[in-house]
Amino acid sequence: MEAKVHFFTVSTEVVGGSFYSGEGGRKDTSAEKSPSDLSAGGFQGLTGESWSEWEASTSTFWVEKGDKRFVFEADRVSAQDGQFRKDEGESEAYGPKENIPYQVTILLPAYNEQEAIAHVLQEVVWAMASTKIHYEILVVDDGSTDQTAEIAEAFARQCQDCPVRVVRLPENRGAGAARKVGIRHARGDVVVMLDADGSYPADCIPELLRYFPSYDQVNGARSSEQGRWPWLRGPAKWLIRKLACYLTGKNIPDLNTGMKAFKRGAMLPWLWVVPDGFSCVTTMTLAFLTNGYAVKYVPIAYRPRIGRSKFHPIRDTAAYVSTVLRMVLYFRPLRIFLPLAFLILALGILMSLGSFLGVGAVQPVGMMLLAVGWMTGMVGLLAEACAAHHRR
Repeated sequence: MEAKVHFFTVSTEVVGGSFYSGEGGRKDTSAEKSPSDLSAGGFQGLTGESWSEWEASTSTFWVEKGDKRFVFEADRVSAQDGQFRKDEGESEAYGPKENIPYQVTILLPAYNEQEAIAHVLQEVVWAMASTKIHYEILVVDDGSTDQTAEIAEAFARQCQDCPVRVVRLPENRGAGAARKVGIRHARGDVVVMLDADGSYPADCIPELLRYFPSYDQVNGARSSEQGRWPWLRGPAKWLIRKLACYLTGKNIPDLNTGMKAFKRGAMLPWLWVVPDGFSCVTTMTLAFLTNGYAVKYVPIAYRPRIGRSKFHPIRDTAAYVSTVLRMVLYFRPLRIFLPLAFLILALGILMSLGSFLGVGAVQPVGMMLLAVGWMTGMVGLLAEACAAHHRR
């Protein structure tokens, strides 16, 4: 006789208490495991000889613990002589039917990183092995043309330490787009991001997580510059970082670090300002700094990347500068408009005073500068009012 065995995928991290089946809360005594033996993720239980009778009632179950109810569903599998097989017509996917809440999602955006992705995934697992944090790893493949996605999926099938999910984008959309997709798919309350090129040490992740929930964002501040074009990147980053420090009024040790941890709920409202391209991590940092969130910097090591860099010196540097200016215009417009207005007004006053003392009359150019300075100040005040209204 062939027994019908069903695989139940639990949608919570906390299980226990009374086990019920079907509508009306009827108690199910057909489960092979007792409720106290249930663990997060999944378990197998016998449902009797007749699948059709069981299916006619329901395929939805829940577990109650205290005053909370946690819902999960079942997929059909069969067993004969101890060997499980999938019933005909069933989907190959046996993943969770609902999002499982995790404490942390470790997000790895990847584009053509076949040389490094397996190494980085293993490093993350090793780094989290000593912690008691309930976490998942989420790889977002940004339309890679190499074997990045396949290697990540193979790792996911073999990994026994934590759930590993791979989201494949159909085309390359940019580093920012991949990160935004990952944040939306993340199930953790805190999202930890690092590049999939091996340049950031995964063993720093527990150190970053140590500052939650006191901080809203914790960034890894790199100790050195290891990328291509260091003679260009170093001075350019220093100048742009100083500009960002002035415009935000905060000290920023590392403006565009790719290793950061943040509360997912705090980041979601600001995804609309994150660009699809290279300057996405800078935008994430500035969005928090200019909106009153608590941001922490932790010194970390930085290593040469594995594989070829995708940094373009002219295009990405220009995007970097425009990102800083755009973010401040979004959130702190007076930092730009007020000094500019004062500069134009001061120039207008000096020219008007000089012409009056020289020829006894104010020249039109002086009056024009005064008008432009005044209008610039008014535009800045209006922009500041709009930004304050948006922050509400």
